[in-house]
Amino acid sequence: MTQLSPFDQIVELSPPDIEPYRAGNTGVPFVTTFDSGQAGPHAMICGIVHGNELCGAIALDHLFQHDIRPRHGRLSLVFANPDAMAQYDPARPAASRFVDEDMNRVWSPDVLANAHRSVELDRARALRPLVDSVDTLLDLHSMQSNSTPLILSGPAPKGRTLAASLESPAVIVADTGHSAGRRLRDYGGFSDPNDGRNALLVECGQHWRAGTATMAIDTAYRFLAQLDMIDTDTAGPHLLPAPAVPQRWIDVTDAVGVSHEDCRFAGDYSGLEVIPTAGTVIGMDGAAEIRTPYDDCVLVMPARRLAPGQTAVRLGRYRDLAAGDD
Repeated sequence: MTQLSPFDQIVELSPPDIEPYRAGNTGVPFVTTFDSGQAGPHAMICGIVHGNELCGAIALDHLFQHDIRPRHGRLSLVFANPDAMAQYDPARPAASRFVDEDMNRVWSPDVLANAHRSVELDRARALRPLVDSVDTLLDLHSMQSNSTPLILSGPAPKGRTLAASLESPAVIVADTGHSAGRRLRDYGGFSDPNDGRNALLVECGQHWRAGTATMAIDTAYRFLAQLDMIDTDTAGPHLLPAPAVPQRWIDVTDAVGVSHEDCRFAGDYSGLEVIPTAGTVIGMDGAAEIRTPYDDCVLVMPARRLAPGQTAVRLGRYRDLAAGDD
């Protein structure tokens, strides 16, 4: 099983005080909706689906502190899993991902409707009526490894189009999610290519590095400016420079699952490595070799903890947005 390196334990962020946002104004704790009174879409920005991924909570707090309001439509700001973040301990920063189960694996109708109870499922059920009314979602996350920030757009062209409109991060990942359960990004109409609703999940950087919070703030303002909910003068002071390289997207073809406790990579991969030759062994799952299926295979978000039932790594190919390569 892959272990965390000392680098992964460097903690530069602290969770913001979100208690002032507990009451909200929707009847659901830690959920606030601002209604402009003007016609327009319902946008939602969500943070701390995983309680140890502090950047989303920091970005939401930033929006509140700067009195950001939509100039048309409605904007909902959602602290998704406050019970998990309440358990955050900088001495054990990885331990508060969830209370009972991964909240980003429960967003399918059958799971939400079954009789099982957990902190995360109860919270998802409480949020579901709001999510059902959302036209465009931004879900802010962070990663185990010190990888380049990524936009996870889902496989439909509409997701890539929305991701490209933000201009940053520079890498867009088109994938279908995890076999262990459905993400919020993939819930309902968000994943239907023929539905007008749309969603992005942005991995803003390594969990606890300072730049990850800066990227989350940048992304939130880009998202709102793209929807014309705020003007460019409001967004501008909070934006990072645009990436120096053109955006590209990764067409994910395979998600490698973990079957054995003894699963390990052949190298210290952090993500976005391009393996030039098909058939290269990149790891072992028990006695089974994990090989690249084609030349120039990109490794996407290799896990730092490899546990049975989880995704070890996604495999894909770079595509050029400018070339319209679908």
